[in-house]
Amino acid sequence: MNQILGKKKITVYDTTLRDGAQGEGIHFSTQDKLSYVTRIEEMGGLFVEAGWPGANPRDEEFFQQARDLHLPYARIAAFGSTCKVNESPENSEILLKLLASGAETITIFGKSWDLHVRDVLRTTLEENLRLIRASVSFLVGQGREVFFDAEHYFDGFKENPDYALKCIATALDAGAKIAILCDTNGGSLPGEITQGVQAVMRQFALTELGIHVHNDSGLAVANTLAAVEAGATQIQGTWNGFGERCGNANLSTLIPLLQLKGDYTLVSESALLKITSFSRFVAELSNATFDEKQPYVGRSAFAHKAGMHVDAILKNQRTFEHMDPAGVGNERRILISDQAGKANILDRMRRFDPLIRKDDPRVEQAMTEIKELEHNGFQFEAAEGSLDLLLLRILGELTTPPFEVLDYHVWSDPLRGELDSVAVVKVKVGLETVQIASEGNGPVNALDTALRQALISFFPILEKSELVNYKVRVIDGARGTEAIVRVIIDTRLDKEVWGTIGVSKNILKASAQALLDALNWTIWRGSRDTPLGHAETPSVLNQDV
Repeated sequence: MNQILGKKKITVYDTTLRDGAQGEGIHFSTQDKLSYVTRIEEMGGLFVEAGWPGANPRDEEFFQQARDLHLPYARIAAFGSTCKVNESPENSEILLKLLASGAETITIFGKSWDLHVRDVLRTTLEENLRLIRASVSFLVGQGREVFFDAEHYFDGFKENPDYALKCIATALDAGAKIAILCDTNGGSLPGEITQGVQAVMRQFALTELGIHVHNDSGLAVANTLAAVEAGATQIQGTWNGFGERCGNANLSTLIPLLQLKGDYTLVSESALLKITSFSRFVAELSNATFDEKQPYVGRSAFAHKAGMHVDAILKNQRTFEHMDPAGVGNERRILISDQAGKANILDRMRRFDPLIRKDDPRVEQAMTEIKELEHNGFQFEAAEGSLDLLLLRILGELTTPPFEVLDYHVWSDPLRGELDSVAVVKVKVGLETVQIASEGNGPVNALDTALRQALISFFPILEKSELVNYKVRVIDGARGTEAIVRVIIDTRLDKEVWGTIGVSKNILKASAQALLDALNWTIWRGSRDTPLGHAETPSVLNQDV
């Protein structure tokens, strides 16, 4: 990775697979970890802390298999602690497991807060210094590059600065290549981070210093930025901010923030363009819900809803965007809602008719219909597929749906087992009528399966699409069983995902509306060879069933 001319180099240390995996609901299998370290090669020369050898069989297996990986850029690091109280490093199972991992870089943590030495280790301050000195020296003597995590450094510095700094000095004197200052409890403020970093820089005149902070006060990104501005040259964090309790410093935010807003270089410019896709990959790999409101990489990061904002941004993007979303592999989204003006709708309609003008009566018609539908419970921000079908109809591009549902019936029997529902559908395509019955795991799954089976011979593209998410929301719960429900279904076709919507007092009818939109949009989308302007398109066709 070439350093951008004139910018200060910041090293990225990724602890997603270790510290991130300690987050609630986050789990990585051995194969997940192998896939991760292979994929992260596209980010360039990052350090990847892959686990604690000996802590569990999964990490043991990973390090064994990782030896066969060819990784020209990413550098695998093993994580562990110092040896135990009154233990020699040569007899330390922890240190021997670290060596056996085969990792050339080993990160060990040691106590730097005297409270932890007394109340957790229950030993003397001098014995703790011996643990640090002996452990680092032993690993360095075995030819390993050693990073030292000064655990709870900032809390220790606030209560006993002399001892906290003595722990840093001990690790560096023993041969640690770099010391990492840790805000392990995540309770420090940016000013306190600055003071703690500056104290180390003054005392040791270091050229390399790391920062590792947690997000318990919502300040992990701000605290990391403060540390870098005070002299830190290595940032530690996790993608999407995964981690124990409230998480770690978010690399998905920090990397573009420091590189695009500051005078620093962390990754290559080509890697920066992949930040959004990689963040999504990590969420999917861990089976975690992706936070769409993340800065830089979230779908909402460059989404515009207010009509005045949209009108301005279409004239000059700098009016309401702090950067070009393409710079991090993201994209602008113009949302359509009852707050939208003509500029929002015009921009969306131009995806289908680039020459349409603002004074075209179809723009006014679309705005009127959308606002009326939203008044009745529809909501198109998460259902752009249904929205696009509506606009296509108004533009005259979809005067006749590709198929017609003549009739359908669905019933469920909870005693039937897993496939507890049956759907029968009767559809008409052109002059041909087809009737199909299908089982499913629930009424919506049964209806979706029956519709697809009835239509797939006419529209083979349906075989490539799948329903990936189903959400129901009660709009006016005070009306009890008479309440209106909103159903949103997400469908995937290749790499595109879109939402479709249905609204009714009958949950099955609302689901059927959303399903029909999903199928209609898939068929229409599949008939086009080139992608539309938006990478993750959505839908809405109000076909009554």
